[in-house]
Amino acid sequence: MYSPGFVAGLILWVAVQLSAHAGESWQAGMARVEITPPQPMWMSGYASRDKPAQGKIHDLCARALVLQDAAGHRSLILTFDLVGMDRATSGEICEKLQQQHGLQRSQIAIATSHTHSGPVVGTNLLTMYSLDPAQQTLVQNYRAYLIERTLEVAGQAIASLAPAVLHAGEGQATFAVNRRTNREADVPMLRETGQLVGPVDHSVPVLSVRTPAGALRAVLFGYACHATVLSGMEWSGDWPGFAQYELEREHPGAVALFWAGCGADQNPLPRRTVELAVEYGRQAAGAVNRELSGVMRPVSGSLKTEYKEIDLALETLPTTEQIEQDLKSENVYIVRRAKRLLGLIAENGSLAQTYPYPIQGWAIGDAATLTFLGGEVVVDFSVRLKQELHGESTWVAGYSNDVMAYIPSRRVLMEGGYEGESAMIYYGLPTKWSPEVEDHIVREVLGLHTKLSGKQQTP
Repeated sequence: MYSPGFVAGLILWVAVQLSAHAGESWQAGMARVEITPPQPMWMSGYASRDKPAQGKIHDLCARALVLQDAAGHRSLILTFDLVGMDRATSGEICEKLQQQHGLQRSQIAIATSHTHSGPVVGTNLLTMYSLDPAQQTLVQNYRAYLIERTLEVAGQAIASLAPAVLHAGEGQATFAVNRRTNREADVPMLRETGQLVGPVDHSVPVLSVRTPAGALRAVLFGYACHATVLSGMEWSGDWPGFAQYELEREHPGAVALFWAGCGADQNPLPRRTVELAVEYGRQAAGAVNRELSGVMRPVSGSLKTEYKEIDLALETLPTTEQIEQDLKSENVYIVRRAKRLLGLIAENGSLAQTYPYPIQGWAIGDAATLTFLGGEVVVDFSVRLKQELHGESTWVAGYSNDVMAYIPSRRVLMEGGYEGESAMIYYGLPTKWSPEVEDHIVREVLGLHTKLSGKQQTP
């Protein structure tokens, strides 16, 4: 009688051998570097913080995965234990990668975990804080350090390119809860009685990268849930950080890369202890490991990449007089935004009616399509795009390339609240989005996927 572990291992070995020929044309490279700030500086994610970080729970990391198909077409995904990245920083990274490695914009994807226990990055969420000159200098210095480390990890990944076998799968984890429709204090009872309500996306997409002999070199995975278990003063990747470290511990020599899904209205509940962050990390890692030990879809075919920016419309802009009136508000964040907006008017003559919103699509062979959306995207987008693009092979990442604001669906926008309107204050945008934002983004994503698949995608 063979043990269950032996049987599972045998199944995995046979699957790898059967798919090796189909995937032998792939190459992959991966790397990891630490990006923990070299000295204490301001943390991002929570407006209540009033001092720099004090120590760390674990190091923050940047990770890179390069894929290359038989024709030599490459893609590079960079994942970061950060709350987000602003447009200017993301753009500078991509420009330098184009110069150093010949990568076009569509070939580079920047994904952040949205941990609320990382540093302020560039101008991301800057309206949330009032930083003195010394802290402003630290933010500027960290930005330069982050760019340097990113170029380093990308170069290491490209240098490690070697023959690889790819597989795709999709697991499940259930700790994400729709925070708009379930009161946090009630969640344990609601979960126990099966009464949690509201849309969720509990899928855990998994892409494995193995050597032709079957050794795991990298795993790329995602989940739609805020990284907000922790709110202290110590650096941490929150639950995604623990998940990545857990997978790397269980698979020595492999790099685990996480991308955040459309979890802008999804919270890990209950929360607020390190023990819970560790537990949710284990649950996510467990979902990945179940896929890795099972029979995944072999990836054959070619790699295709597309990128574009669309003019995403805002609602009616405030007048200069209205903004000046905001300077008298008792809400310090409204005052900070007003100062920022008046500065933009003085510099440019007016405020922009639209924002250059990034949309990116990758077809990873015949096994999966990965869509990257900018901003904090609510779960309705993932649910809808999976319906429009036909199911489990459709993976949707938020918090990608530029985290400029919350991105609400029409439903959330009409309902209002934090995700629909008031969060725009902290991001420094002048008003909420137009009611057409959801349809505009979905239409453009379908157009991108038409290019990737060669098949017309109609809403």
